[in-house]
Amino acid sequence: MQPKFPTRTKLPSGVMTQAEGDSYCSLIPGLPEDLAKVCLALVPRCYFAIMGAVSKRWMSFIGSKEFIAVRKEVGRLEEWIYVLIAEAGGKGLSWEMLGSMEQQNRILPPMPGLTKAGFGVVVLDGKLFVMAGYVVDYGKECVSDEVYQYDARLNRWAALAKMNDARRDFACAEVNGAIYVAGGFGSDGDGLSSVEVYDPQENKWTLIESLRRPRWGSFASSFDGKFYNMGGRSSFTIGNSRFVDVYDPDCHSWTEIKKGCVMVTSHAILDKRLFCIEWKNQRSLSIFNPSDNSWQKIPVPLTGSSSTRFSLGVLDGKLLLFSQEEEPGYQTLMYDPIASTGSEWCTSKLKPSGLCLLSVTIEG
Repeated sequence: MQPKFPTRTKLPSGVMTQAEGDSYCSLIPGLPEDLAKVCLALVPRCYFAIMGAVSKRWMSFIGSKEFIAVRKEVGRLEEWIYVLIAEAGGKGLSWEMLGSMEQQNRILPPMPGLTKAGFGVVVLDGKLFVMAGYVVDYGKECVSDEVYQYDARLNRWAALAKMNDARRDFACAEVNGAIYVAGGFGSDGDGLSSVEVYDPQENKWTLIESLRRPRWGSFASSFDGKFYNMGGRSSFTIGNSRFVDVYDPDCHSWTEIKKGCVMVTSHAILDKRLFCIEWKNQRSLSIFNPSDNSWQKIPVPLTGSSSTRFSLGVLDGKLLLFSQEEEPGYQTLMYDPIASTGSEWCTSKLKPSGLCLLSVTIEG
């Protein structure tokens, strides 16, 4: 298939772009900028980190949103799964890239800072954001406000602006190109109702309208440009909360849905629906459809030990169920939502090298 080249903007006669007038600023000297961008976008993703070392201009372009847009336009976008694994013998945590079905697993550079737990993870513009949490070696009273970003294309970490409130065990999600975090526990151990949003263009966190009640241990998703916060506990309920707090950035206000999912151990977005695994029932998928706020359940086939706990992932439009237990014979279950009845479930060769705590999908 021939790649589709982006349309080049026509300039008035005699007008020259800065890049054309200054060969030092050109991506590839002697080539028009739009053609040079296509040439770089056609290179396989495994070479991005090497390409980023060629020049600051290449590094800037490869790390930009425009690069992803050009990759998409020429049909070269790739999906890769990144999993957080617990290393054998409790030696710590590490991120591992599973890649496509044909690629080998690869360990990422270690996360900066001290080892943490209870942190939040969000993917935005081909980058992985790891936020806040508490320092494992010092206990839950040592809560962090630190934020780190992993650039999946350039294979490197960077420190970003700190949050306004240190927090752990909170909800977070990407909405309309920004990152929202809500609730959790603060440095004093009390539940938080504060909510803040991160602007990646300004590298700045801003506090916005708080939750109606302190809430912790919850999780969040984004649908139709809104922030859905569900699960966990709150100071206004006994036990786990079934209320769903929904924030609309356009109206700067919260609304409430009275039927949510409780004690969720893993979740993923697929086909504009939310897939959840609940702590009390690992053999059933709870599926939320935001179009009508309805829920349905799908049984998970019995494979391996009946006590196996799962972590959900998404690749190529399919749901993956990674094991959180050490089961040498376990094969990763895969669910295809558009397959014919009776053939939705099969197995995948994708498998983390350790216990999978969580996973994210990054395009690039």
